[in-house]
Amino acid sequence: MALNDKYSILLPTYNEIENLPIIIWLLVKHMDASEYPYEIIIIDDGSPDGTLEAAEQLQQIYGKDKIVLRPREKKLGLGTAYIHGIKYATGNFIIIMDADLSHHPKFIKEFVQTQKSRNYDIVTGTRYIGSGGVHGWDFKRKLVSRSANLLTQILLRPGVSDLTGSFRLYKKDVLEKLIKSCISKGYVFQMEMIIRAREFGYTIGEVPISFVDRVYGQSKLTGSEIFQFAGGLLYLFATT
Repeated sequence: MALNDKYSILLPTYNEIENLPIIIWLLVKHMDASEYPYEIIIIDDGSPDGTLEAAEQLQQIYGKDKIVLRPREKKLGLGTAYIHGIKYATGNFIIIMDADLSHHPKFIKEFVQTQKSRNYDIVTGTRYIGSGGVHGWDFKRKLVSRSANLLTQILLRPGVSDLTGSFRLYKKDVLEKLIKSCISKGYVFQMEMIIRAREFGYTIGEVPISFVDRVYGQSKLTGSEIFQFAGGLLYLFATT
């Protein structure tokens, strides 16, 4: 690992008061054990359930050098949350992940090792190869997920096995360029990021991960998001 490497973990939150203390504890535990320099940037979008107040307490426990709070007044979308967080990131690598415990921090060490092995521009977690998988979903939801992924593979040929995942490591300058090139919002945003990365010729590594369905709170995936996914898929197919 280069001496100056630092990892900024962007953690967008909305109504995650039950999950936030657990995910922060896990992140601190695994990042401290790895000895990688890091910071966790919490970007709360005006959660009405007290998530920001919980984040402030966590900052007092773990310190302002590890927990950085950069809240916004309201929910403005995942892409803009990353743009907002990057402005305050002091690391040269950015890790994006969900705060709902679906992404376990134990995989970050493997992300870093994979990135270093071939100097990848991006490393993305995948549920669909090797030891990767999904836990906590019923058969219907797994079928929908597999079908959606298969459809994106056929139409877009992205060169990665899991196009919609949101657990990734980026070189900071790569993420900045990709975000500026994307126009999608919501869950389509993650898909477009990989497609644009392919267009720019960025290298992408994959790490099998176990995705675990949230235990606390409600899923952010709604009928409108599914409709946006279908529309976004067709848009990317027509324009790339």
